[in-house]
Amino acid sequence: MESPQAKASTTGRVVRQRPAPAAGGWVRWVPGIQTVRHYELGWLQHDLVAGLALTAVLVPVGIAYAVASGLPGICGLYATVAGLLAYALFGPSRILVLGPDSSLAPLILAVVLPLSAGHPQRAVALAGMMAVVSGALCVAAGAARLGFVTELLSKPIRYGYMNGIALTVIASQLPALFGFAVDAHGLLDES
Repeated sequence: MESPQAKASTTGRVVRQRPAPAAGGWVRWVPGIQTVRHYELGWLQHDLVAGLALTAVLVPVGIAYAVASGLPGICGLYATVAGLLAYALFGPSRILVLGPDSSLAPLILAVVLPLSAGHPQRAVALAGMMAVVSGALCVAAGAARLGFVTELLSKPIRYGYMNGIALTVIASQLPALFGFAVDAHGLLDES
């Protein structure tokens, strides 16, 4: 009988895994420190390849979502890198992939564009404050254990929301893609 700390690898040999040490005190709030303290060099090659693949995807996506949100492209890079570093320290999963979300671009654009009045510095400041406020609300919701609320929305509602966001982003970016101007004030006017 194998111990719970052992598992069979794809090559057939048994690989021993260390049991996760009990995290206490402040370390439980920063799981990234536990990961670094118990990191195995055998993981390094695969982690580097995964990091390069993720970078190849997230760099253009981060720039594109920033531009779609009405912000300079460099802001997307800063937001992507800062988000990944924060999750590496505070995130509970070592294998979760996260990055910019397409559903946020139109929401940021809808808030930032009218309030910034075409000033790029003001748009960056507004988007930054919006990120801080929404992050604080997410932390408060997590501390209050309100994650179950997302399960109250049915899948058709969630899929409809994501499809609507995708259509909004596509319709708003078609003029820039094909090089023509549209004098419209909303999605229905643009289409």
